[in-house]
Amino acid sequence: MTELGAGIAMTATRNVTDDVVWIGGDDRSASIFEGMFPIPEGVSYNSYLIMDEKTILMDTCDASVESRFWENLTSTLGGRELDYLYIGHMEPDHGACIRRVIETYPCATVVASERALDMLYNFYGIRPEKSIAVKEGDTLCTGRHTLRFIAATMVHWPEVMFAYDESDGTLYSEDGFGTFGALCGRLFADESDFESVYLDEARRYYANIVGKYGQNVQTVLQKAAGLDIRRICPLHGPVWREDLGYIISKYDAWSSYRPEEKGVVIAYSSMYGNTEAVADRLAMKLRERGLQNLSVYNVTRVHPSYVVSDAFRYTNIVLAAPTYNNAIHPTMSAVIEDMSNMCVQGRRYSLIANGSWAPRAHKLMEEEVSSRMKDMEPVGEPFVVRSAMKPEQEPELDALADAIMASL
Repeated sequence: MTELGAGIAMTATRNVTDDVVWIGGDDRSASIFEGMFPIPEGVSYNSYLIMDEKTILMDTCDASVESRFWENLTSTLGGRELDYLYIGHMEPDHGACIRRVIETYPCATVVASERALDMLYNFYGIRPEKSIAVKEGDTLCTGRHTLRFIAATMVHWPEVMFAYDESDGTLYSEDGFGTFGALCGRLFADESDFESVYLDEARRYYANIVGKYGQNVQTVLQKAAGLDIRRICPLHGPVWREDLGYIISKYDAWSSYRPEEKGVVIAYSSMYGNTEAVADRLAMKLRERGLQNLSVYNVTRVHPSYVVSDAFRYTNIVLAAPTYNNAIHPTMSAVIEDMSNMCVQGRRYSLIANGSWAPRAHKLMEEEVSSRMKDMEPVGEPFVVRSAMKPEQEPELDALADAIMASL
């Protein structure tokens, strides 16, 4: 007996506007993104088809959703030719179907930046017979729609080009304004409580993938400020059609490296539970003093991307680690390296160190933070234990909690 419906194409599309159709797909099977970031809620790969006098496909998709994407594309075209393929970003999670599109629709003209066309050859050995290399300010008219191209260099690859539809105010923002998390049918951000469903993953996506390129994001935001943007269509996550100022303000804060709100992230490594006990004790003291915004991460079990995300969110960071082989515990070293790589800066930080015979982690963490991150302000004295916290150290930990609260 065969599965009911086996072999029948099942499409899953939604209209963004009357003549713009989302034809992407959700991936809920992959456990990691870019070979490193956990995606427990999956991720969407968005692609858009403009059905105008001339048809234009706005990027393709990842290999994981290729079959669904292809069904959506062919069904939406309904036998029409594809006139243009726009490649705004050459990263393979959006370019896996480029070859198939070009081979299936040989009359389609590829539209991309010069660098993207070079990358097209580097990745797939393709030099399309019909192509248009576009640059900042160039336009393409498909009938009712006119796309104006906006260079978005290093947001977050060098070839990236946003497209702004002058006819309906849609900004096709590539990886900008994206988020981890599958859509689950919620194409638009206003179809869910974005703050509870997506905000943490939108921040984690930005901080760990785009975070290093804050100045580049600021440049694009300045360009966008002069446009009448009524809709934002990213390549991951929901489409924005309402309250655009909300997500733009988040991007402005993140790309300026300003904390969103007062709060503390405590990140700790612990080998036998003693450093963890100090971190938990400090967390309770901060709660007792009225702190609401607080997160605690065991970085021996939690991916550094979560710590980096909350370092972007909050004003204060607490790093707690044992000394290991006369160095910082490797899991904490990885966290500090990731924060540095993503340009965490302008935060206040406090240190907790453990060492049974030669505690050095606090000194080494201080060197790493002060030398690798900009404008970091130490708060309180480093709290150091030998193997385990002693009762007589309670006032010292109280003093650290008081100093943190006073710094908020």
